[in-house]
Amino acid sequence: MTTLAVTTWSLEQTAPTDLLPAAPPDGDVRVVRSEVPSPEFSRFLYASVGGDILWTDRLSWSYARWLEHLERPGVETWVAYDRGTPAGYVELEAQDDAVVEIVYFGLLPAFRGRRIGGHLLSYGAARAWDLADRWAGLTPTKRVWLHTCSKDGEHAMDNYQRRGFKLFDTKVEEEPEVTAPGPWPGAFPV
Repeated sequence: MTTLAVTTWSLEQTAPTDLLPAAPPDGDVRVVRSEVPSPEFSRFLYASVGGDILWTDRLSWSYARWLEHLERPGVETWVAYDRGTPAGYVELEAQDDAVVEIVYFGLLPAFRGRRIGGHLLSYGAARAWDLADRWAGLTPTKRVWLHTCSKDGEHAMDNYQRRGFKLFDTKVEEEPEVTAPGPWPGAFPV
C-alpha cells in the first residue's frame, strides 16, 4: 500500500474579536441551522463536500452512529443555501473547557470559488462563539479551533487566516493513499 505525507495545521481564535468576517456573497445565499438531527442529510453533506478531498472517516458510520453524534448537546450543523440549494456546511461541536471545534467546513464542488466559503466560515465561527446561548448548561465559548490539511482545497488555509484564525500546531503524518470516493462514481469533472 502506498502512503502520502499529509500536513495538518491546527488554527484557533481565542476571543470573539479575533473573527474577521467576510462580506456576504452576491445573490440569495442564506445560512440556516439544521435543527432536526438527520443522519441522511448530514451524510449527504459530508459525502458531497468531502468526496473529492478524501473525507473518508465517517463513510462507514451507521445510521445509529450518525444519529447519536447529531443528538449530542452542542453539536450543530449550519448549511449555506444558494437560491434554495445546499451549497456547503459547517459542523460545530462543543468540547471540554468551553472550547468549540469547527469539525467540518466546506462547499460542494459546484459552489466553490463564488465567495460563499468566506461568508459561511464567518457565520459558522460566529455561531461557535455564541453556541452556549442556544444550549442550556454549556459554558460560554472561550476558544474556537479547527484543523485543515494538505488534502483540502487550495484556498482553505488562506480563508481561515483571513477570518482571524491563528496557527498553533503543525503535524506531518504518513497516511494510506486512497482514491477520492466522491458522492458517486464520476460525479466530478475531469
